[in-house]
Amino acid sequence: MSLPLFPVTMVGSWPRRSELLKAQKAKRAGRITSSEFNKVADGEVARLLKLQEEIGVDIVTDGEQRRDNFYSFVAEKLEGVQLMSLGEMLDYVEDKAGFERLLQTLDVPSYAISNPTCVGKVKQREPLALNELRFVKEHTDKPVKIPLPGPYILTRAMWVPEVASKYYASKEELGEDVVEILSREVEALVKEGADFIQFDEPILTELVFTQGQTRTFMCAALASRKDPAEELEFAVSLINRVIKAAGNVRTGLHICRGNWSQDESTLLQGNYRPLLPSLEQMNVPQFVLEYATPRAGDLIAIPGKELGYGVVNPRTEDVESVEQIVSRVEEALKVIPKEKLFLNPDCGFATFSMRPVNEDEIAANKMRNIVAAAQNLRTKYA
Repeated sequence: MSLPLFPVTMVGSWPRRSELLKAQKAKRAGRITSSEFNKVADGEVARLLKLQEEIGVDIVTDGEQRRDNFYSFVAEKLEGVQLMSLGEMLDYVEDKAGFERLLQTLDVPSYAISNPTCVGKVKQREPLALNELRFVKEHTDKPVKIPLPGPYILTRAMWVPEVASKYYASKEELGEDVVEILSREVEALVKEGADFIQFDEPILTELVFTQGQTRTFMCAALASRKDPAEELEFAVSLINRVIKAAGNVRTGLHICRGNWSQDESTLLQGNYRPLLPSLEQMNVPQFVLEYATPRAGDLIAIPGKELGYGVVNPRTEDVESVEQIVSRVEEALKVIPKEKLFLNPDCGFATFSMRPVNEDEIAANKMRNIVAAAQNLRTKYA
């Protein structure tokens, strides 16, 4: 894959338009078939690919248009997994009062976010993202990035002890099946010609910022009861085993602090420094990190690694200027070699289909300015 300096890509998701959201609801309710839904989604993905090409994005994604959110979509691909809204999960969790307090703290309606919950032995029914990759490659000549949920967040999310313990003795045992499924999927994506496979593990920040006390929506199962250091060790082990399946294909690991609300006060804050020892143990060539929000703190270099540098905030209505983006990149160049710097938004523009953090036009303008900034920087630093 030949790329220019400062390659531009998205983290993954893009706001879904109303027709697609209606089709998504209809499919979940059983009013239309998956085939009928995909006809609608095909058009939206093709539109988004054309938009990225027009803007000048170097590595394209499908905007996760077929997914209800970045990790729960696996429920329809796996046996033994049921999609539940956070409100539905309240029927199962033991600490109901604590779970309700969590929902109130997050500033999010319980119906807007769904969680893949283990309700049996987990087995793969169909590919997670292989068909998405095939469609994208049929409609673009650009390099393609495929985002996948990481093995740690999938294990944490699925592990609702009140249900899953009937089928797995521990969260760690469930993690073994998750690693096997993701590894097979990665092998299939590599064989199909994926250029970049990104794993999303946003909850790693939660471990160091909340000292093991679950606060974010992504840990709906309230599954982290151990010392944070033990949880990080578990996460590193899972991630490295899945990354191994990618061989020489570029992989990245995305870590943020939550991306479900425009109210920044509901999201976690703190720099990545406490995670550095764990990140250095991960055999992943690129870390895709948010840095456009003050909550992210100061920039740190991870020796020998590429940085997918977050240069615009996906949750704000204000569009960062080309000059602002160039200035941010030039600050990063003081600690990151230019050959190892990729440019992207902090996170997706619509991590959850029913809870987008921005709209189509603003997202497009933010991406246009990232591309314009990259072109300016290439002229200056080539």
